[in-house]
Amino acid sequence: MKQKINIVTLGCSKNIVDSEVMMGQLQNNYKILHDSNDDADVVVINTCGFIHDAKEESIDTILRAVKAKQEGTTKKVIVTGCLSERYKQELKNEIGDVDGFFGVNELPEILNELDTDYKKDLIGERLLTTPAHFAYLKISEGCNRNCSFCAIPLIRGKHVSKPKEEIIHEVELLAVKGVKEIILIAQDLTWYGIDLYGKRELPDLLNKMSKVEGIEWIRLHYTYPANFPKGLLKVIRDNPKVCKYMDMPLQHINSRILRSMKRGLGGQKTEELISRVKEEVPGIILRSTLIVGYPGETEEEFNELFEFVKRSQFDRLGVFTYSPEENTHAYSLVDNVSEEVKEERRDRIMMLQQEISFNLNKQFVGKEIRVLIDRKEGDNYIGRTEFDSPEVDNEVIVPVNKVVKVLITANDVLHAWALPSFGVKRDAVPGRINETWFKAEKVGTYYGQCSELCGIEHAFMPITVKVVTDEEYAIWLAEAKMKFAKEPIAVNEYKKLASK
Repeated sequence: MKQKINIVTLGCSKNIVDSEVMMGQLQNNYKILHDSNDDADVVVINTCGFIHDAKEESIDTILRAVKAKQEGTTKKVIVTGCLSERYKQELKNEIGDVDGFFGVNELPEILNELDTDYKKDLIGERLLTTPAHFAYLKISEGCNRNCSFCAIPLIRGKHVSKPKEEIIHEVELLAVKGVKEIILIAQDLTWYGIDLYGKRELPDLLNKMSKVEGIEWIRLHYTYPANFPKGLLKVIRDNPKVCKYMDMPLQHINSRILRSMKRGLGGQKTEELISRVKEEVPGIILRSTLIVGYPGETEEEFNELFEFVKRSQFDRLGVFTYSPEENTHAYSLVDNVSEEVKEERRDRIMMLQQEISFNLNKQFVGKEIRVLIDRKEGDNYIGRTEFDSPEVDNEVIVPVNKVVKVLITANDVLHAWALPSFGVKRDAVPGRINETWFKAEKVGTYYGQCSELCGIEHAFMPITVKVVTDEEYAIWLAEAKMKFAKEPIAVNEYKKLASK
């Protein structure tokens, strides 16, 4: 009988892909579990080490696995991923009973520890953890950017592009499995190809991918604004398989702050780029993220950002308060903006953005739009348009004119459940339950946003609350009782290393 191995994945979609590849290599030797609560002979924890709360959650997960080993329900514990890459020696010194600590690019070494040979003929093969109709596809590793607030290059290293032929082979394998939507991910999509081909090759890659039979949508996550690839907008406009959807994290608009952030593009050039995107790709849905409260941000500089949001009319926007990250350039700067001011600035922009998004969404009323169906709920099918990225849009159904108590927690890092229309904002903390309430007096749909800088891949985490009549709520509740259950919340056991 095969041993059971539980692969626990924390952090971003790039970690998801890494875990899926690992499981593909292990499937012949082990019975594979993923993020399971069941006992397993071996536990492999793919950690995140981007921000404090992610580190803390990773450490808690390691300690729970170690405890299981001490109690005899697990025989071996392996730790890999970003936290292990960044703090390998510290982890070895502080946490015993772990059988091996490995970095982000040590899959052959992990397999060797697990008595499994690395099989080159399985390159491109993976066990998907996403629904069968969409998959993440990592086209490069690392990052050559030097943004002052980001530690990812310190963890993942320099940019390394995956050869086109390997990517196309993987797309073909995914198509055979029934995947319809490919979501391209990387630390920086726009850098793709420079190291291999001497130029930015994302446009050509997209065209080649679109020729794979069975693939219907190709979605771009994280296009860096500086040195934007020539020809990319033309591909998005003219290739029907490339979603007219772009996530471009801008972070700020004030030129002084952008220089300090080392973003490589000033305020004026940023605005010119946004205008060009909208002009060359009519109807494109543009998503971005901003950071408020960066060290030294004045009220005047914030107001400049506020007016920029008003002018730009982003379809979707995430706003986060600055959080210092050790060993980055910004970490050495004086963080002189209070948390209270940071939160007030974030809330002001999000209130503005809520109105902008509502008005922009009206344009779709009465239009017929192609939809990819994610699931069926009762007699209803739940789907997404090409303007919607999966795993970010969540709805909460509540009755009108009732006091609604909300219990809030998180299963990975620190988030915040914020709904400006109801005057509600509460932190979502792993291992802890926070409580708040609201009373909606009008039927309708209300929008909010996670309001914490919770990770590089968490740029857009929208909240939707749908307020319905008592009759509609009763029908929904009867169906929901049959479908939803709450897993026990793990209690934090140890937080010493998270403070590093």
